[in-house]
Amino acid sequence: MVQPEQLTPIEQAEQFLQASSIDAWLVYDYQGMNPALADLVRTSGFLTRPAFLLIHPGDVPVLLVGAVDAGQIADDGVSVQPYVSLVDVHAKLGALLAPLATVAMEYSPLRQLPRASRVDAGTVELVRSLGVDVVSSAELLQYATQRWTDEGLASHRRAVDGISAIVLDAFTEIGNRLSVGVTEHDIHEYIMGRFADAGLETDHGPVVAANSHASDPHFAPTPEASVRFAAGDWVLIDLWAKEHGPDAIYADITWTAYIGATVPDERQRVFDVVTGGRDAAAEFLRERLASGQNAQGWEADDVARRYIADAGYGEYFVHRLGHSLGNQVHAGGVNLDSIETHDTRTFLPGLGFTIEPGVYLPEFGVRSEIDLYVGVAGLEITTPVQHDVVLIG
Repeated sequence: MVQPEQLTPIEQAEQFLQASSIDAWLVYDYQGMNPALADLVRTSGFLTRPAFLLIHPGDVPVLLVGAVDAGQIADDGVSVQPYVSLVDVHAKLGALLAPLATVAMEYSPLRQLPRASRVDAGTVELVRSLGVDVVSSAELLQYATQRWTDEGLASHRRAVDGISAIVLDAFTEIGNRLSVGVTEHDIHEYIMGRFADAGLETDHGPVVAANSHASDPHFAPTPEASVRFAAGDWVLIDLWAKEHGPDAIYADITWTAYIGATVPDERQRVFDVVTGGRDAAAEFLRERLASGQNAQGWEADDVARRYIADAGYGEYFVHRLGHSLGNQVHAGGVNLDSIETHDTRTFLPGLGFTIEPGVYLPEFGVRSEIDLYVGVAGLEITTPVQHDVVLIG
């Protein structure tokens, strides 16, 4: 496999197509509804009219765009064909597709994969009416646009170092300020300040949650919806950040702590179940990839979900096991998911993702999140792994 940095995304797509039974990739976008187009073609402005990009190995990629948008294309690696009318674009699209039997599009049968389901039903009907079979581009999409470069991996490792230190320092900050009073929002602001000092950015967050607030996977502490930490509290911090720049890769972790000398039995039991499910899924993937086989996203989710269900907490694990990681914290590659969707994409070399099972009881919630990367030598956990509850104070 050629490394991503040695090929453009379009060249990677052509490489994938040459090894598959799919003739071409037809990328359709209208006003940003399909981010794949921006991953493949450089523009100098916003495209206001529908656009079709056809990638066919051996041919120069063709981009059909409205005549008013033709001047916005800044990519000299594609052949720009402007159109004026609906009749015009349909005729030109038909001529492009005439030699082809099958094209991949951002279409997912029965919407099983929302991340790869960007094309409206009418456009799929149009393409099929032109005598072409439409199949899902889900695997092609992640191969061409979601694999990390070596520099991306290096930036991820630097982000991991940064947030791994910050989360432990945040727990220490809680302990240091207990006597004078410290809230969830205070620690949220502390973490954001540390991100700025470290040259890291985030799209939103972090989650800083005590007790029942930790039962909300996406709890957002505000000055109004924030409690003061006290002895006996359970604390969950989920933080994610990356270096500045469009090609930097996120790091994303969740750790938990207890304010006191000894973790209560129930909290320790749930922590052990959650981390056990985390480790079972990681080991499943490690063994499967080491054997020379691959795994689908739903299979990894199923391993952790059965582990947690067997321990009696299945009904409290209410989200997918993990998500794709890239220059967005929730990126466009394979998700570890058998519940919200049924992700059949595989773990291709160069992809990164999280494993983060959670159990959310009314009184408290536990989540443990690690990042992983599929490298040349196999599966690698790129983040520190929490094995014990952090004790504060």
